[in-house]
Amino acid sequence: MSRLLSVVVSVYNEEQALPLFYEKTVPVLEGLARTGDGSPSGDWDYELLFVNDGSTDGSMEILAGFAEKNPKVRVLGFSRNFGHEAAMIAGIDYATGDGIVCMDADLQHPPECLPEIVKRLGEGYGVISMVRTKNPSAGLVKNITSAGFYALINVLSDVRFEPNASDFFAISAKAAKVLRKNYREKVRFLRGYVQNLGFRKTTIEYEAHDRVAGHSKYSIRKLFLFSVHTILCFSNLPLKLGMFAGIFAALLGVAVMVYTLCTRQGAPSGYATIVILNCFMFAILFVIVGIIGEYIAILFSELKDRPIYIVDVEKNIAQDDTRGKKVSF
Repeated sequence: MSRLLSVVVSVYNEEQALPLFYEKTVPVLEGLARTGDGSPSGDWDYELLFVNDGSTDGSMEILAGFAEKNPKVRVLGFSRNFGHEAAMIAGIDYATGDGIVCMDADLQHPPECLPEIVKRLGEGYGVISMVRTKNPSAGLVKNITSAGFYALINVLSDVRFEPNASDFFAISAKAAKVLRKNYREKVRFLRGYVQNLGFRKTTIEYEAHDRVAGHSKYSIRKLFLFSVHTILCFSNLPLKLGMFAGIFAALLGVAVMVYTLCTRQGAPSGYATIVILNCFMFAILFVIVGIIGEYIAILFSELKDRPIYIVDVEKNIAQDDTRGKKVSF
């Protein structure tokens, strides 16, 4: 009996890239179910599940065309833009395969890696992390900040993150079941959850390609906020900064007291020292208050319990395929 591979593709304003992605990816997927002489091997079949994340260009029309001519193409359309993370978890919710691969539509994630991913899934691996060895299109600054982000979060968090792991990954049906039932936070870091699932895990290295069209949807501001939320979701160490800052302030006070007693002066000379100390301590205080505010904002988002995404359009989606926590109409 053949197994099914679900390929989940997040789409946001990718009308130029989609035809190229389809042209390159479908032959690779068709090849998974055939032997070298072109006959069916019966090992793996596929479904190609596109999640349109509220695109404002012609992406939805292109995806509807794919679904019309290929019954193995399934399409979800959100009612508005909910973000890349929501699109990936929606694809996992609706995927029906024995193995699920998440990738982007811009061809930076090479479809040529799919046969190796399928091989690892067949060997019984539950989580397959795709690790970038090179990403020339990102530029020096982004590559350096990405490396710094993984180094920082590995220091702060109890979870070990694979450096340079991306949103290109694969999971087994068992791992997907856990993601559907648990890990339903509104502020989330899906690739982090995947690495935190456990199960039998492996990595595959790949070299990221240049975007075939369009531009990255993540601005510097979005990347910064995403990094902050990720750190706060996986570590409570920032909350302990208040305690560390209090100890530091106490030691600084002792140092000033010792200085005053040793020099036999009533106070450090001049106003500069006092002003600098006040500014420094207030800066620490405001940073700590800001960190607490971010944690409260995340808690507030969870307490509101609004849907992670809302599905508006379905193409080639069977009614009994829906699962997980979502709203569709």
